[in-house]
Amino acid sequence: MQNFNLRQAIIMRVQDKSSEELTDIIDSSINSDEKTLPGLGVLFEMIWQNSEKREQNRMVQCLHNHLHPQS
Repeated sequence: MQNFNLRQAIIMRVQDKSSEELTDIIDSSINSDEKTLPGLGVLFEMIWQNSEKREQNRMVQCLHNHLHPQS
């Protein structure tokens, strides 16, 4: 019997999904039970690692703007 870590299990769960299915998984996980947070973290890790520096900067700026809204 193989041992899988959480990251591998999440990747295996989504690896054969279509773009629409991935969108549904993400949409249904957001503002959901906290048990979905690790899965979103793994998906974000994959996005981050496969993004160019410009895209990473845009994501960080978006997060920063959300955390520090201008009044």
